[in-house]
Amino acid sequence: MKKYISILTLTAGLLLQGCTKLDQEFYSSVTPETFYKSEKDIKAALFRPFTHAKWYLGEDRWRLQEYTADNFAISTKGRHWYNGGENERYHYHKWTADDGWISESWRGTLMGIALALDAKNDLSKLDYTKFALTAEKQAADLAQLDALIAYFYLRGLDYFGGMPIFESLDQESLPRNTDQELFLHIEKLLKQAIDIIPSKKAGDKEEGAIRKAAVAAMLAQLYFNAEAYIGKPMYEESKTISQAIINKEYGDYQLDPTWNGVHGFKNNLSPEIIWSMPSEFKMLEYNWFYSNFYHYNTKQYFGQDMGGDNGGHLSPSRKPDGSLYTSDFKLGSPYETFDNGDLRKVPFHYSGAENYEGMFIVGPHLTPTGEAILGGEEYKDLPLTFVDQVARFSEVGIGEKYSSIAQLPSKMSEGEENTGIRLVKVPIPNLANNTLRWGADMPAIRLAEIYYMLAECEFRVGDKVKAAALYNEVRKRNFKDTTDPNPLTSTNLDKYRILDEWSIEFLGEGRRRTDLIRWKAFTTENWWDHKASNANHLNRFPVPNSAISGNNSLEQNPGY
Repeated sequence: MKKYISILTLTAGLLLQGCTKLDQEFYSSVTPETFYKSEKDIKAALFRPFTHAKWYLGEDRWRLQEYTADNFAISTKGRHWYNGGENERYHYHKWTADDGWISESWRGTLMGIALALDAKNDLSKLDYTKFALTAEKQAADLAQLDALIAYFYLRGLDYFGGMPIFESLDQESLPRNTDQELFLHIEKLLKQAIDIIPSKKAGDKEEGAIRKAAVAAMLAQLYFNAEAYIGKPMYEESKTISQAIINKEYGDYQLDPTWNGVHGFKNNLSPEIIWSMPSEFKMLEYNWFYSNFYHYNTKQYFGQDMGGDNGGHLSPSRKPDGSLYTSDFKLGSPYETFDNGDLRKVPFHYSGAENYEGMFIVGPHLTPTGEAILGGEEYKDLPLTFVDQVARFSEVGIGEKYSSIAQLPSKMSEGEENTGIRLVKVPIPNLANNTLRWGADMPAIRLAEIYYMLAECEFRVGDKVKAAALYNEVRKRNFKDTTDPNPLTSTNLDKYRILDEWSIEFLGEGRRRTDLIRWKAFTTENWWDHKASNANHLNRFPVPNSAISGNNSLEQNPGY
């Protein structure tokens, strides 16, 4: 049928042609008017590009945001994870236009736009009244797709700068539009959609739909990072929209009273979620994260049946000798950025019946019943202990490579199987409760982000008192009896404290690079095993060579 031929052929075209053209010839006489038989068919078409967005939120887009920044790393662990130097290239900001995460993100961005345009093309041709639906419903559906196109372009602007602006499926070999032109196109799409898309109503279930507040939030995000995108600060504009969202002008949302309400098994019920991607056990939305982060034997820790690949981990807070990196650099050290007493800063433990605590794997690795979990590489048949350090401790001793810990280097090439603290942002149940696995939805926008955007805007326009109060309103839920041992004040609030707060609240949520760029820190600051390049062209990734070879109208970003 047309719908399936459309998507499959389009996918192949994007893969093989570097996005020369967004659509391909449809070898079918089936038309939208004859294909759609019920409201269910309409809904399936509407949400098909949202399924792509769910994939887009993770994997290579996440990797570009986090592994190029200060909070995460994939260190080489003995014979594992060197990957031809790929992980080091991203960490050291030495990537090229041939690197896979970059080419997949360019392709994935334009494919999302294509899928949304395809659905929009079909749905715009229908007579909704034949399905007992109103013209207002049709307009809202089309506006949702416009907002989704804006979302993909917003991410593309963030990663690459100007991209080709497609407004129909029959355009081909388009050159790149400028950063300013793409910015204005995104703004136009969102401003059009915000007046049409309805607000969330009491009792509405989260199913991945974009509602009015999500459109407003995307517009606030666009303005929030405008200085990085088009060289024009627009914090006042972002502030106005963020305050309106908090004031419930775009729908009724509130901060979740608990830290894990927005991440837990039933986070679709959280009053904080503004836009999320539905998840479920058999869809395996988070399996890429599980695979990358967890040790081969961590399945024993979770009481699960899935082994991991043992790649990624938090950047270390401590040197091999155990001392903190406090005086070496101001960024990174994510685990020790959390205050002692923070309810999140304890080992993850699932206690059954959907209850859990903590969000880290740190210290002795034990089964739920307390037995030691053994290693299989450097610590083969020995108890594993995950450390907030990167070094080859197994090579210290008499007759070994290093005679003392003092001699150990700490860098990307020096990891071991127990290197680095592991994040458990998405809770993992045991096998007895396996139907809960991947039950948590994927938050795309939540109200805490709006609070933090407003707080930063207030800081930038000079109101530190109000800024501190906004941060503290979110922070307090992370401590017993809401007693914060280290609240923000007008005197301790500065660039680095603000970056720390973004790191703490949104650790592992795929945004860190963007925050560093907004603060002009991505290319100018040092962090663990990373020296500042002071090369501002690295704030944008290159246009993939594969895309340029498929469309010679595309120009490469400066500096590549």
